[in-house]
Amino acid sequence: MNQANRILLVDDDEKLRRVLSMRLESLGYAVDAVASGEQALDALNNLEPALVLTDLRMPGLDGIELLERIQVLRPGLPVILITAHGDIPDAVRATQAGAVDFLSKPVDPQQLEESLARHARQTTTATNEAWAEHIVTRSRNMLELLDKVKRVARTSSSVLITGPSGAGKELLARALHKASPRQRKEFMALNCGAVPAELLESELFGHKKGAFTGASTDHEGLFRAADGGTVFLDEIGDMPHDLQVKLLRVLQEREVRPVGETRSVRVDVRVLSATHRDLQSLVDEGDFREDLFYRLNVVQLAVPPLDERREDIPLLLAHQLNLLVRKGSPRRVFAPDAVELLVSVPWPGNVRQLFNVVEQCVALSPGRVISLAQVQDALGRKAEVKAVPSFDDARAEFTRKYLSDLLELSEGNVSQAARLAERNRTDFYKLLKKHGIDPGAFKREAAEDRA
Repeated sequence: MNQANRILLVDDDEKLRRVLSMRLESLGYAVDAVASGEQALDALNNLEPALVLTDLRMPGLDGIELLERIQVLRPGLPVILITAHGDIPDAVRATQAGAVDFLSKPVDPQQLEESLARHARQTTTATNEAWAEHIVTRSRNMLELLDKVKRVARTSSSVLITGPSGAGKELLARALHKASPRQRKEFMALNCGAVPAELLESELFGHKKGAFTGASTDHEGLFRAADGGTVFLDEIGDMPHDLQVKLLRVLQEREVRPVGETRSVRVDVRVLSATHRDLQSLVDEGDFREDLFYRLNVVQLAVPPLDERREDIPLLLAHQLNLLVRKGSPRRVFAPDAVELLVSVPWPGNVRQLFNVVEQCVALSPGRVISLAQVQDALGRKAEVKAVPSFDDARAEFTRKYLSDLLELSEGNVSQAARLAERNRTDFYKLLKKHGIDPGAFKREAAEDRA
């Protein structure tokens, strides 16, 4: 059973523990059941569960104390509390301290299933492998991308990584290097747009002492420093045209000639490149060499924007909180409604922007829990802006479009549209009224089209 489907169940009541275990297993989860908070902490030394489901009232280490210990040991690991009716005020307090949810006894099966579906932290088997340990994801398109990375890593083909700024192109390049036979050699990265054009050749290929003003010592350059390993050229679309010619020669001949040197030096490097620009358009416009484009673009990997993998946002939040703690920041957790907002808003700056918002919230939060208001302030929004519509909004929008399409097809004839929808005429009129649709407008449009 994948660790992504594993639940750690903590309850001192043997009968309830057995009943909940069977219920969780029927939902497709693997269950590790223990009888105390102390046993749960011991289990966490060897397990990577998706979620901890714990009773609130237990002898010894109770649910709240266990929650606090988990936040220290495993920041970001979701905890759901099970409470008796009279313990709800304590459960609310625990939720404010970082529990993602609480369920009242007797536990309602549907509420349990829905809570697990919302909060169980799911990761991919691929991210448990050393080469991809820094890539946090559970989204299908990212998992498919990682599968491609693993396969292409075995080859020596040049790879072009595309995707918007901040989406993680360099992170993917480093993972590819770690998965390759070159992993024990150097990974050297350079942003082609961040180095002045007159210095870029020297940074890539090196220079000889005295080759130009300021060249006081020999410099080997990225390609020679990475011999046997990988060179990653970020924002390759910003490389000057004259240097594109020299890079093409290096890729063809597997030799570099340092600035000021008369002899070439053999190098064995794999070249990965990345860009947020459309290189094919640059080729069409004459701003990028077509032959170099084909040399670099033997295999293309496209990193999706964060807006296309929103299911990763809770995992990324927990990951960044954990990293900040390791760097000495205070331990913080996001309130559930704050997480919901972060999942719903657009992220034009992608993962980089998300991490910046997390760091700002951690730095400015006065308490352990980062509130919805603090997140709104960090985002610069006074009100919640939803990029993903609610289920009701989405259903209403679909219904409006469906009704409009039927009326357009029937040229405003309600009886005909109702028959197409297999609804009676009265019900169809009610739907039109509910959604503010005027069938007369479609009759007028049809008449204008015929005129």
